[in-house]
Amino acid sequence: MLLPGQRLARGVSRLLRALDFAPLVEFVPAPGLRVDVAALGPRGEIWTVECKSSRADFVSDLKWGGYLAWCDRFFWAVDADFPVDLLPADAGIILADAWDAEIVRWPEAVALSGARRRALTQRFARTAAARLALLADPRLT
Repeated sequence: MLLPGQRLARGVSRLLRALDFAPLVEFVPAPGLRVDVAALGPRGEIWTVECKSSRADFVSDLKWGGYLAWCDRFFWAVDADFPVDLLPADAGIILADAWDAEIVRWPEAVALSGARRRALTQRFARTAAARLALLADPRLT
């Protein structure tokens, strides 16, 4: 059984795939940070999506501001019952459930520097490849 945030992440991942992005759940862009969903786009753009299942979940998240320096666009993913007026006005909003999602507010794009984009893309690729290898052989560590 999926937890509420995991259900949102699944719906968000389905939306991102439909937009030709490669989503990666629980990605670490830098030491000390863990984003709910990172996505690599067809032109190398990097999006971050934080899934919030309740008001308490949002209020208790004190690290999200640190994620902004690690993506071109930042979104909150929430369900239809979430009080969206709590969310910062400059971030994107995705309405999601376990099956699908929809972007209802687009954030401004803030381009990453070339060096950061390269390092982040390499980290993304290595993380995805390591996870795929574990699926093929669970005894890998």
